[in-house]
Amino acid sequence: MTYERANIRDMAGYTWGEQPSQQQVIKLNTNENPYPATASVAEALKKLRVDELRRYPQPFADSFRDVAAATHGVSRDNIMATNGGDELLRLAITTFVDVGQTLGMAEPSYSLYPVLAAVQDCRVSRVNLNEDWSLPGDFASRLNAVNARLAFVVNPHAPTGQLLPVSRLRDIAAEFNGVLVIDEAYVDFVDPGCRYDAIPLIREFDNVMLLRTMSKGYSLAGLRFAYGIASASLLAPMLYKTRDSYNTDALSQHLATAALAARDEAAVNWQKVRDERTRLTAALSAMGFGVVPSQSNFVLATVPGDPMASQAVLDRLALTLYQGLKEDGILIRYFDQPRLRDKLRITVGTAQENTVLLQRLQSRLEQAQQHSGDVTRA
Repeated sequence: MTYERANIRDMAGYTWGEQPSQQQVIKLNTNENPYPATASVAEALKKLRVDELRRYPQPFADSFRDVAAATHGVSRDNIMATNGGDELLRLAITTFVDVGQTLGMAEPSYSLYPVLAAVQDCRVSRVNLNEDWSLPGDFASRLNAVNARLAFVVNPHAPTGQLLPVSRLRDIAAEFNGVLVIDEAYVDFVDPGCRYDAIPLIREFDNVMLLRTMSKGYSLAGLRFAYGIASASLLAPMLYKTRDSYNTDALSQHLATAALAARDEAAVNWQKVRDERTRLTAALSAMGFGVVPSQSNFVLATVPGDPMASQAVLDRLALTLYQGLKEDGILIRYFDQPRLRDKLRITVGTAQENTVLLQRLQSRLEQAQQHSGDVTRA
């Protein structure tokens, strides 16, 4: 006997990156910030009192919304706090996509999108990225053709780290007939020289929503706090109808507000990540890996290989390196899916973590190549 709905019975759930219990592991597999939260967050944590927890939290996290509004130059009505970015994604689907309707996404992309779609029992229209991982020029028109009600674009992109310019996002928003959610989970790591700022889009369009999170840039993945930025009319049904009654708790509201208010402190660590991203990219390239230019806190690297090597050989090498590093106590991400099986996604760690990673990766690569040569000679 089974009681779940048929679509829940038939769906596959989300696959998390490994979360080991041992502390000595170098964890570069889930795009967490390698540096701790700021001193302002630590100080705010000290001021929390247990007796405050007997009362319900502020329903809309208004203190946080006010700080976020001031940070981004918008009004409180343009901000919605959520229990992690994943809740904002779920609410967008629940609010704007009916059962049987269609949502659109690029392929590959964040693997939670289709899982949430399956929960809602709606369809997914996937638009394959170009060979260079760029978004096809007809992305919006293809989704309009299938009457997609909602589209997700993660920017910087996951798992490549590539960044779409605001001009490209503007063109999509203008052409797309549904709600465009721009998932900016990694936006804090974008090089300031890119002058990337998608906030003006929410003033220009009533169908654009930006997702921001405290998990990555602010080192608060364990807090589960994020927020959406959009026109008041787009957020209203989520704020007042489909959102849980108290969707963010008092502790997370307090700490997230302190973190965002001390944005300049967090920005110091963003630059550290950018510097290490540059070093990691250069070192991997020197080993022969093909590294996609990244504006995130991770890199996607294609394994080195003889131009005559078969795809199966390259795929096997990537899996071998992933497993070998795991034996060495270093976790990175391997995706067993089309176009990604010969690649490794590596979160940017601290300078020390990255040095150990590069040393062990070089050793494992030499071992794998030696073994491949022995097999060939045999």
